Amino acid sequence: MDLNPIKDAFDRVAKKQKMSGSKTHEVVDQMMRDIEKSLEIMKAEQSGSEVDFKNVLGELKKKLQESAPLGDQMEGTQKELNIALSKYPKQLEKSFNPVISKAYRNIDFDAHTVNQVIAGHFYRQGLFDVGDCFINEAKEPESTADMKSLFSEMYLILEAMKNRNLEPALNWAAANSNKLKENGSDLLLKLHCLQFVEILQGGSRSKALSYVRTHISPFGSNHFSEIQKLMSCLLWSGRLHQSPYSDLLSPTNWNVVAEDLTRQFCNLLGQSFESPLSVTIAAGFQGLPPLLKFMTVMAGKKNEWRSMKQLPVPVPVELGREFQFHSIFVCPVSKEQSTEENPPMLMSCSHVLCKQSIDKMSKNGSKTFKCPYCPSDIESTQCRQLHF
Repeated sequence: MDLNPIKDAFDRVAKKQKMSGSKTHEVVDQMMRDIEKSLEIMKAEQSGSEVDFKNVLGELKKKLQESAPLGDQMEGTQKELNIALSKYPKQLEKSFNPVISKAYRNIDFDAHTVNQVIAGHFYRQGLFDVGDCFINEAKEPESTADMKSLFSEMYLILEAMKNRNLEPALNWAAANSNKLKENGSDLLLKLHCLQFVEILQGGSRSKALSYVRTHISPFGSNHFSEIQKLMSCLLWSGRLHQSPYSDLLSPTNWNVVAEDLTRQFCNLLGQSFESPLSVTIAAGFQGLPPLLKFMTVMAGKKNEWRSMKQLPVPVPVELGREFQFHSIFVCPVSKEQSTEENPPMLMSCSHVLCKQSIDKMSKNGSKTFKCPYCPSDIESTQCRQLHF
């Protein structure tokens, strides 16, 4: 979401408030000085003679009247502040309560798949009762509930890790060690290292040494430096927090390993690490504002928009790199992003254009054409579709 308009509106209000407050203080301070000066004159005794109170009050009245223009200025700045304040809530309403239905399109979608995504999100969070309730309310078949069993084991392992119990995680990693190796993961070693630190913190140096020899030494060929570090920790048994290796006690280590376990667990299940529902909502949160702005411009062509397969003009919908799951090709000639109907095509000179650009330049294959980037003559029949 672009927060710059809100920030600009807030800055305008703050600036007007500062100017109004400054002008108010200036007028009030001037009036207070005039009044205090008059009081001092009335209290003074001049050679025993009485002070002419009438003249003093007259002078005070004259000075106060001279301050009237300052009061008019104060009224003007207050009026400007009120105008800025009245516009600010409208900006907030526009930014945080947009009518998102403008960007809605009538497209067919698979309700069963959507329900699976929602139920899977609940199961990922360990909200098994909520997931079961949703499946029942959505009247999904029992096969959808199979996702529950996929994530229940992972949830139990992570809950055990929160309680500093690594046994379930170690058992799972050991049972899937071959698959983890194929994925290039050293999760099993990380779990053993956490267990080693826990044993050492308990003050049992001999148990810690025995644990290294039994469970960690087999990783020595590829992780020699890590094992050296663990062996050095044996010298600080029971007081590791005072050693140069105190970073091994950081709770962050547990969080990192728990995240790695979740990633590997989901990978072996054929599931994505991030919840598809969370990713969809986060991407929509970033992409919706520019689409709403585009729809405001196209308000008169609403029916046309709902039937379009792609936008008629480029709309800068910038998403973060975390939402880029595959390569994106933009034709260097038409400046359009490739689609299933307009795929990228590899020409004989190894340059790439979109199919529609090639069809246009070759008059639908009736003639050869020059590559826009080199002097090669291209025949459309020799172009091959690229698959990223």
